[in-house]
Amino acid sequence: MTLRVLHLAGSPVSDFYADLSRLYAADALVATADPERYEFVAAYVAPGGRWCFPSDLTPEAIAAAPSMEVGEALAHLASLDLDVAVPQLFCIPGMTSYRALLDVLAIPYVGNTPDAMALGAHKARARSVVAAAGVSVPAGEVLRIGERPSIAPPAVVKPVDADNSLGIGLVRESDEYDDALAAAFAHSDEVLVESYVELGREVRVGLVERSGELVGLPLEEYSVHPDTKPIRDHADKIGAGVEGGLKLMAKDAEHAWIVDAADPLTERVQEAARRCHRAMGARYYSLFDFRIDEHGEPWFLEAGLYCSFARTSVVAVMAAAAGITLPDLFATALAETLDHPRQ
Repeated sequence: MTLRVLHLAGSPVSDFYADLSRLYAADALVATADPERYEFVAAYVAPGGRWCFPSDLTPEAIAAAPSMEVGEALAHLASLDLDVAVPQLFCIPGMTSYRALLDVLAIPYVGNTPDAMALGAHKARARSVVAAAGVSVPAGEVLRIGERPSIAPPAVVKPVDADNSLGIGLVRESDEYDDALAAAFAHSDEVLVESYVELGREVRVGLVERSGELVGLPLEEYSVHPDTKPIRDHADKIGAGVEGGLKLMAKDAEHAWIVDAADPLTERVQEAARRCHRAMGARYYSLFDFRIDEHGEPWFLEAGLYCSFARTSVVAVMAAAAGITLPDLFATALAETLDHPRQ
């Protein structure tokens, strides 16, 4: 049976998030295409909230597709006789409200529920939940505009709900707090201040559910240095590509690499990630960042409960290193979603 699969991309919030989503989702359409198994349908939400249903996710196809108000788009969506959806929006409404729309329309979708996504997107709440599950987290506090930090430097200052390291800063002296707080508050009404975990290493770990088992994928390690690159910032992840578009920076060999599965750190981080996955109510897959201190202790930094199924998607890269091809990863995710639906 051919599955009719919706790839939902874009962002009602900003051109940045819309282009980032389109970049990943367009690659996923190509990388997972299999006409004998799937019929893909693309939907795109533009900044401002209007929808279209382009033939593909190139800028030209999106520009040529008729634009619809939300009500018309949802009626069209309900008429498509979809089997399953792959949500590809990275902004907060995209990760929550638009997934909830799929729930209302009774369209099963790959990935985590709106409440899990909201929890993962809020760094302070996520760290509280995983800490209660026994995972180490740095000392931290949440500040609102006008409040002052009580944590002594060195400390990391970051918006509580921004992605891709927007507004993050490292404070080594107390007089650096003003500039760091201003940069973080430019992206959120709340800011998380955490004690800086001395390096060590910094890694990301992915988990996928396969036949009822929560499988840990090989770690991806990031290029950091205690003096020259103590934290990863926005420029390490997203840069300017050709003709003003976006480029994914962290996929270059100079910025990230797969850790040898025999590295003793792997098992320790994967076990911490499993605790995080279960505590946050994740389903099908999850992704977590850890800072590893000089003694080898993993410290939770943040959760990323999504996978785009693009070739550069971190979960896809990790899975490939484990011998799981992207078509297999995609097919398994669809099967888990349809065979084991969960709210």
